[in-house]
Amino acid sequence: MIYLKNAQQIECMRKAGALLFDVLCRLREAIKPGMSTAELDVYAEQLIRKNKAIPSFLDYNGYPASICASVNEEVVHGIPADNVIIKEGDVLSIDCGLILDGWQSDSAFTVGVGQISPEKQKLIEVTEECFFKGVRQAIAGNHVGDIGHAVQEHAESFGYGVIRDLTGHGIGRNMHEEPSVPNFGRQGHGVKLRPGMTLAIEPMIAMGGYRVEELEDGWTIVTADSSICSHYEHTIVVNEHGLPELLSYPGFALTEEAQ
Repeated sequence: MIYLKNAQQIECMRKAGALLFDVLCRLREAIKPGMSTAELDVYAEQLIRKNKAIPSFLDYNGYPASICASVNEEVVHGIPADNVIIKEGDVLSIDCGLILDGWQSDSAFTVGVGQISPEKQKLIEVTEECFFKGVRQAIAGNHVGDIGHAVQEHAESFGYGVIRDLTGHGIGRNMHEEPSVPNFGRQGHGVKLRPGMTLAIEPMIAMGGYRVEELEDGWTIVTADSSICSHYEHTIVVNEHGLPELLSYPGFALTEEAQ
């Protein structure tokens, strides 16, 4: 079932998104070569709880941390650990969610650790562009397939692989709600978008192919060909008229122009 949110509920999600945005900005500033992903996880949990919110990832289906920290070929769900030390030249994706007053927000970003190659930087930039191409299609009357098509078309124009086994999703009181939001698709197909729908749109784009594998830890997803992957995500709401609002990116206003 798809839950449409009213103005009061959207305001609650807006507050959750603003807090998550602040948490992720602070995490981004903290990243440096030589630190462990466990340090970032501890810092994230402290920031979330300090603001009377709950880390939504922690203990979700048994997941043992407050963030996902995925390095290089890891697509998503990388488990933070003391022995995972990020180094100069790595590509690091941070995915985080929180619950504030019963409402969820979910967001992710990818950065280069220290100096990275132009090829890696381009992948990160194109992944973000894919998100903005997709989110501009999240307007009432369009379809989920319009979002995925826009993401896929842009990524594949650079020769990148669009991860297909993992998708974006609805979000609200629960982290994962209907509908699924794939990063590939056909225009005019899939669930029709309606005002009040809240979605987490999250392109996962690889330098190589789109196939993935799960590691023995039961969580970490990696590219099958070991190619570098990038991830970018925001929680959004479909408006009655015009472009959607990015609930986890306060103050940012979409325009019709390309990013």
